[in-house]
Amino acid sequence: MNATKKRTPADADVVQMADKLAALTVMTVGELRARYREVFGEPTRSRNKWYLQRKIAWGLQEQAGGGLSERTQERIDELADTVPSRWRHKLPELGELAPPPPPKKRKSKRKRDPRLPAPGAVLSRVFDGERHDVTVHRDDFTYDGRRFDTLSQVARAITGTRWNGFLFFGLQARGASKTRKAQ
Repeated sequence: MNATKKRTPADADVVQMADKLAALTVMTVGELRARYREVFGEPTRSRNKWYLQRKIAWGLQEQAGGGLSERTQERIDELADTVPSRWRHKLPELGELAPPPPPKKRKSKRKRDPRLPAPGAVLSRVFDGERHDVTVHRDDFTYDGRRFDTLSQVARAITGTRWNGFLFFGLQARGASKTRKAQ
């Protein structure tokens, strides 16, 4: 005799949660970062797939369970004054989230490399039969409408492999840095 068990709404919730958790295991890091933002209402700096999967799973389960009880939250607030200030970080309520502030303009504290041409100059290089132009700025470089911090990053974007940017654009001869250090 085959007895069938009726499914309750609680069983459906468990199955639905299991499906959500299983979906996390096949997501890419980019998809996990987007899901993290949906669940927690803020971006993450992490690119660790294992960490993101577990953190999102915890957040989904917390939301499904209703989060902390009111009494527990009150006790946490009472104890908050006794913890070191570096541990205090109040997260805004989900309805209070504001858009992130615009990135700050950073001033370079490092000296400008003397091998670089003046800001506004254009460096050109033919690679794989195609000409690539890079505009030099005071603290960075523009190539193909994007900003790069170093010439090496530009060279990597062009070639797909690691390069010394000064060598790639002909601003330094091979072995010249060793000669310069010896002087």
